[in-house]
Amino acid sequence: MNIKKGMVLIIFLASFGVAQLEGPIFSLWPSVVALVSVVLLKSALGGLFLGAGSGVILMAGGNPLHAFTSFFSKILIPALSSEWNLSVLAFTLLLGGFAALLEKGGGFDCILQAWLRQGKDLSQKVQWSAFLMGVVCFFDGLASALLTGRALRQMADRTGVSRAKLAYLVDSTGSAIACVAIMSTWIAYQLSMIREGYLAAGIEGTEPFVLFLSSIPRNFYCWFTLVLVVIAIRKSLNLGPMQKMEKSANDAQTKQDNTDSTPTDHPSIHGSLKVGIPLVTLIGCLFAGLYLNGVEGKAWPLSLNKLQQAFGDAQSNLVLLYSSIFACAVAFVCNQKSLKSSGMRSSRVFAGGIGRFIPPSLVLIAAWCLSGTLRELEAATFLSQTLSGTLPPFLFPASVFILGVLISFTTGTSWGTMGVLMPLVVPVCASLAPGSDAMMASAVAAVFSGAVFGDHCSPLSDTTIISSMACEIKPYDHFRTQLPYALLAATVALLAGFIPMGLGISPWVCLAVGTIILCLVPTIYKQFLTGHR
Repeated sequence: MNIKKGMVLIIFLASFGVAQLEGPIFSLWPSVVALVSVVLLKSALGGLFLGAGSGVILMAGGNPLHAFTSFFSKILIPALSSEWNLSVLAFTLLLGGFAALLEKGGGFDCILQAWLRQGKDLSQKVQWSAFLMGVVCFFDGLASALLTGRALRQMADRTGVSRAKLAYLVDSTGSAIACVAIMSTWIAYQLSMIREGYLAAGIEGTEPFVLFLSSIPRNFYCWFTLVLVVIAIRKSLNLGPMQKMEKSANDAQTKQDNTDSTPTDHPSIHGSLKVGIPLVTLIGCLFAGLYLNGVEGKAWPLSLNKLQQAFGDAQSNLVLLYSSIFACAVAFVCNQKSLKSSGMRSSRVFAGGIGRFIPPSLVLIAAWCLSGTLRELEAATFLSQTLSGTLPPFLFPASVFILGVLISFTTGTSWGTMGVLMPLVVPVCASLAPGSDAMMASAVAAVFSGAVFGDHCSPLSDTTIISSMACEIKPYDHFRTQLPYALLAATVALLAGFIPMGLGISPWVCLAVGTIILCLVPTIYKQFLTGHR
């Protein structure tokens, strides 16, 4: 047993001693155990389950047998018997299979081929392709990184784009898009964590999907990251170590003419349809399903008020599930022929995609268990009462974002960060700003933003590692070249986003101001470099 595992064991066993102590402050102990365990074990799954385990020990007063039975009877079984949770779990797995069908079907390659055939400035086109593929692959950040990195790494070498720059583009675009997309492999987890926060706060009858939609324009880190990606491509902004990487790539570039590097095969429109039809089906079913499921009375004529009311009343978990089932069927039909011609069976590809999402689904279950123990211990109530009157409400979103940044960077897991923070943040926000939907949406967005930061630059993040593997670059080189961009986006998100928004400024104004600031960065940075030569 190594030192880190020994420390985790000691901290977990300390739960038996903490269970003998009195005081509401100890209701936060499971969160502490979960966070420390995730950091030391580098595992969101293990850390969240250990946190839940320490929680049931406290619930049982230190009795191990009672704790064991309570874990199943009061925590795990209720979580897995919930209709909401089961439908969310099924959706997560189904969308994993959906992503695999689109990935293996070859449609994305056809889109890239068609795009790269046009024009001669392939260096810029390769970078724009990385960004646009991330947008097209909005449904899954990891799939986006794998697809784009593998498809473009050789073209990047031929056109003088460094592997480090390519890894930054695919990593930054993929996770940021997935976090703000209305339909992705993330959304089920995000909605589930919002619901856990509502349950902890004792809020009932509120649809998590509505709060998620309100949080999208407030998710400043993700939006500013995407803006920075566009600026980095358009203005050739190479911060810090990226400057050296790009220079080396340009020096090593082959003397082959750009037109000789252009793909020679002729993509057909059918290849794009293999991707486009399933994605349009998925999004169309989501919106149509939410409206038809939630509308009262006649669905027609359509109005904005009726649409808003329907989205608020719809059972989003069921709509997500049925939309994914129908979209998967369409993806089967659209990609079956190409998969068969490549020697692959559609059912096996689909099953493999589901299998890839079993570990994330287990993380989701672990997060439910931790949230359940925190609810039983009334940790959110204690935290709300402690912070009320001590923390200015306008600083709450900024504080949540900073805390999320620290947790996600040190743990390397965005989902683990959401699982630890969301059940605590929502009740506290409800206490600090009762009845304020805007403040609640801001707090939720701050959790999402902070969580994605670690996905982008933590050396422990699976997204960081997979992006570097897809682009065939050392994970450390990817980490050190991406960190300046992530820090810049986070700083602008804090100073131009979360703090002003807490003071009552519209999030749209904050987005505009932050974008203007980022647009000035290339000029300022160029002057800085000139002054130090």
